[in-house]
Amino acid sequence: MTDTTDGPLVQLRPYSESDLDLLRRANTPELMNQMGGVETDEQVVARHERYLRLQREGAAHQFRIVIPGHPEGVGMTGYWHRDDGDARALEGGWSVEAPYRGRGIAAAAVVAMLEFAAAAGETLPLHAYPRVDNAASNGVCRRAGFTLLGELDVEIAPGVVLRTNDWVFELGAGGSA
Repeated sequence: MTDTTDGPLVQLRPYSESDLDLLRRANTPELMNQMGGVETDEQVVARHERYLRLQREGAAHQFRIVIPGHPEGVGMTGYWHRDDGDARALEGGWSVEAPYRGRGIAAAAVVAMLEFAAAAGETLPLHAYPRVDNAASNGVCRRAGFTLLGELDVEIAPGVVLRTNDWVFELGAGGSA
């Protein structure tokens, strides 16, 4: 459980088989336009299976965001290993369901996720790539202590390129969330 002085009480629970409904609830136009568009149910199920597999393999850590009174979760956060040719790094992401936005939940959950990564011995830089026009997610990066490196075009699927900000949190430099 993470109690931040300027945010709500959140708990991160490891993503599990029972979180498919949470992933389905996040498959809304408003959230998914940040990632290229709404998925079919078949794609959501495949992503669910991928999250579980990557977690079993230790290549990713996804979490359900829990707040008091909502054990089913109000969103997700997580990070995964990625390889950019020459540089190895981590990438993180998050989403919070519409009724729970604007309460600082995403920032508190991202801080808790960064604390988990550091405690797990992760030392690679952790990047986040919110769209440049996503003020809320860019604000989460600022509040969680990320450093803005600049804008970047990211191809999230073949032919789907988003203009994003490249934020980094230096886990290996003694960064503290």
